[in-house]
Amino acid sequence: MILVLLPAYNEAEALPLLLPKIGKVLGASGREYRILVCDDGSSDRTPELLEAYAREMPLEVLTHKYNRGLGETSRDLFERAIEICGPDDVIVRMDCDDTHEPEFIPKLIEKLDDGLDVVIASRFQPGGGQVGVGRYRAFISWCANVFMKVFFPVAGLREYSCGFRAYRAGTIIKSIEHFGNNFIQLKGFGFTCTLEKLVKLKLIGARFGEVAFVLRYDQKHSESKMVSSMTMLGYLILVICYHWPRGGWRSLWRDHVKRLESQPGGSGN
Repeated sequence: MILVLLPAYNEAEALPLLLPKIGKVLGASGREYRILVCDDGSSDRTPELLEAYAREMPLEVLTHKYNRGLGETSRDLFERAIEICGPDDVIVRMDCDDTHEPEFIPKLIEKLDDGLDVVIASRFQPGGGQVGVGRYRAFISWCANVFMKVFFPVAGLREYSCGFRAYRAGTIIKSIEHFGNNFIQLKGFGFTCTLEKLVKLKLIGARFGEVAFVLRYDQKHSESKMVSSMTMLGYLILVICYHWPRGGWRSLWRDHVKRLESQPGGSGN
């Protein structure tokens, strides 16, 4: 099964564009699929639209009465995902604003089938890029990715901030079993959770890869949900917590993972 995760906040304009494209691409794949949306306290017509699409598609909706932010929304989506999925299933996380084209999903899954655990849609691979992103925003994004690569190097990765990813469900199951509610610790720091998941998955030995994709920011209909100052603060906190003192969370969680792996019945990667 392919399970698509969509965090949604005031996406009434994007949903009628995105959901039919997901249905078309995954319907043509010949594999069972489901869509899981978390409505994070939307104040527009998003709830009504999701209710209507749930009658037409294999779509389930989680609802936050109030807006809680991307960190808590991501946590709830992934925790519900492992209740639905088996280890051999695929979890695809996308943005809900129609900037991530579903046509790239088969390429992500094909790369997973080569033996990887996490595959990221990358603007920085040959053939990738972005449309509709201003020079200032593109520069900030490039700087952020360089910053992350310096402090959290992952072999084979150039794209750290894009949330469009495919995961082997068994890897997510293993990670949440290991870290529990701490799978995403910095829940209140916006898009920091996108990086934190990579860090946690690296600690359990996940294998990473990328495929080229084009970010279609020109198709974005809603306002950006990212608060840059809060996200950058989250990145700095993540660096401090994972590297200081004496190895920080990185050392703490690595030792935790090793203890779990050494216990009878502990799972390897």
